[in-house]
Parts: sequence; C-alpha cells; structure tokens
Amino acid sequence: MTSGVVVTGLGAVTPLGVGAGVLHRRAVAGDSALAGGLGRCEDFRAADHLSRQQIRRTDRFARFALVAAAEALAQAGWTSGALPYPAERIACVVGCALGGTESFEAQRDVLRQQGAEFVSPLMVSSMMANAAASQLSLRFGFQGEALCVASACSSGTQAIGTGLMLLAAGAADAVLVGGAEASTSELVQAAFRNAGALSPTGDSVPFDRGRDGFLIGEGAGILLLETAAGAAARGAAVLGEVLGYGASADAHHLTAPDPTGVPAARAVGQALRAAGVAPREIGYVNAHGTGTVLNDQLECDALRLALGPALEGIPLSSTKSAIGHLFGAAGAVEAVATLQALRHATAPPTVGLREPDERLGRLNLIRHATPLAVPGTLPGRPAPRLVGLSTSFGFGGHNAALVLAASPA
Repeated sequence: MTSGVVVTGLGAVTPLGVGAGVLHRRAVAGDSALAGGLGRCEDFRAADHLSRQQIRRTDRFARFALVAAAEALAQAGWTSGALPYPAERIACVVGCALGGTESFEAQRDVLRQQGAEFVSPLMVSSMMANAAASQLSLRFGFQGEALCVASACSSGTQAIGTGLMLLAAGAADAVLVGGAEASTSELVQAAFRNAGALSPTGDSVPFDRGRDGFLIGEGAGILLLETAAGAAARGAAVLGEVLGYGASADAHHLTAPDPTGVPAARAVGQALRAAGVAPREIGYVNAHGTGTVLNDQLECDALRLALGPALEGIPLSSTKSAIGHLFGAAGAVEAVATLQALRHATAPPTVGLREPDERLGRLNLIRHATPLAVPGTLPGRPAPRLVGLSTSFGFGGHNAALVLAASPA
C-alpha cells in the first residue's frame, strides 16, 4: 500500500551550485566540488537571493534553506501570492544536526574581543537548530506545524519521513520538508578529525579500497510534498512520489553503528514494506556512503540483509564524493539527487572510485554516469516508473530509509 504522497517541487543549494538541476547535471558529469578538504558552496551569494534584513537575521544554513525552498515552491507553481491550501494546513519540517555554528562562533569571538555588551541579540534566533523551519514558515506564511528534526546525519531523511506521516495522518495538506547545514568551520573539522571520522588525505571516495574518511560539506535540500489528490485537484505537475519510509535505532554506541547491520536493515525493510515494493523493483540506490572504512562496510552488510541477492544487480553510488557530508542536510539533498536520477533515468557515479573494495561483497558500483533501465509499458498499465532507495545513518544509531519513485521525463 503506497503513501499517496507526491513531490511537486525540488530545490537545492550544494557545493556543486544553486539549483536541483545543477546538482544533477554536475553530479552526473562526475564533477566534484571538494577542495582543500571541504565542500563549500562557493557559488552561493546570499545577496543574489535574499534581502539585507533576511541575511542579517539568519545563519548561513537557514539562508541555504530559504533559497532551496523558494526554488521548490516556484517549481510547484506557488508563486502567485495566494496559497493553494489554507495556511494552517501547510507545515514545515526541516532537519538540521548542528544548527547555526557560524553564528555561534562569530559571536563567541565578539565576546572574547569586545565584551558581552557587544554580543548580538539575534544570535540565539540564528543559531538554534529550528531556525530554518521557523524562517520558512515566516517567509512563506505557512501556519501549520513547523519543527526541526535533529537526528545527526539522518535528520534530513527523517524530516521527509515526518512530513510523510503528517500528510498520512491528515494533519496537513502540504508539507515543505528537507534539511540544511553549514558547519564547515575549523572547530567542527577539528572535532570530527579527532574522532577519527575525517579523511586525513582530503580525498574521500566511498566504497574504494583506499577510503579513509569523509569530508565536510554544506548546503540544503528542500522538497514540497502534497497528497496525490490535492496535487491533482490543482493541476500540479508531479515530479515523483515518496512511496515508503522506515526508521530504527541501533541502541548500540554513541558513534559506531551496530556491527550486525540488523537495525539498519530493519529501517530499509520497513520502507520497502510501506511502499509495497520488492527488492527486485529497486532501480537505483543512493547510499549513505560516507567513505569511512567501518560505515561503508556495515551499510553494505545492512543493504545485503534487506535486499538479498537483488543488491548485486542494483546500480549503487554515493554523492558524498562530489559534495561532501552535509550532516543534517545529507539525507534531504540525497533524496533530491535520487529523484533527479529517476526522473532523468541516469544515475550519478561515486566520483573518484578507482578500486572497489572487494571486502564489501559483490556490488554494482557506479563509476561513470549510468542509464537506468526503465520498465516497459504494458497495455492497460500505468506509465512506467523508476523506483529508488535512499539511505541515511547517523551518529547515535539513527537509521532511516526512503523509497522514492518517478516517471522518467
């Protein structure tokens, strides 16, 4: 039984550029925006998109969310001024793991150099993790539930799952969902480096035999979800569907994943069952794929538990080799990338993959842009669609998975 929830708008700000289309084109081309050990959104100029007041009152991560949301809403046709649903029936759910670290660190420096009286009263509203969700509701006038999901690196995926559940429960007619993060500072880098998670070589390649850790990126991914009936009633173009969602907790360790992979596999299995999709129907997997030795191994083990022998034939890649690890935004940006891959029937590669690690088992790892096989159309059946799986696994044992679908353009 599928969810009946459709995607009518996509937006993204990533190190590859501003726009969901840019993300797909450059990812498929095998471009990487990682430089100097970071994935920074160098092409993003806040003043090109936001007013001076909006910039002054927001942290960088919230600015990413505002711009990505504006793209998603414009694509959905929500630009005329009048909302297609009552304002109180439109919700915002945005994931964020670390919040406004840039604002916090800047004001910490002000405190040390100039004194407490010079600390900005706007610091709290800028740095709090719910700032992106709050800013979206303020900017667009949405008066339904507005909340932040903070579950480490699965925050963006769980935000989408939360939006799905709000629609399924009849608590909203539309939900703006996604994730945003901007935590590339030296302090955050030092913390992850000392935790042994960052690549010491500055060359992060998931699933490669020589992989040695991830690199930090920043950005935002936003999707507009509506019920299928609501989208049809207003004549909206449907970009894809959220068929199923699953989540679980390892209850194992503060940072290390459960070595059995069973809880992570359970989240994937839940998503498949909710979607009514069999493993053999999955046409593409956008893996969490951090590039750490342990996490890549355990993710592949979990996928094998959940998908069985079908895993060997499913094209699989990680976009983190192109944009870095976006923490709370990762799952949302990767959901956008997955839908774009399905819509264009072309999957992006894991950039830089040279020697796949044979210890991961037999996998169909993508090294170059790969056309996805589109099911044939049968008489009396709906138009063919591609189905994809996107996975996220976060520090603290958070596991989440989405089953997405789209008809190739």
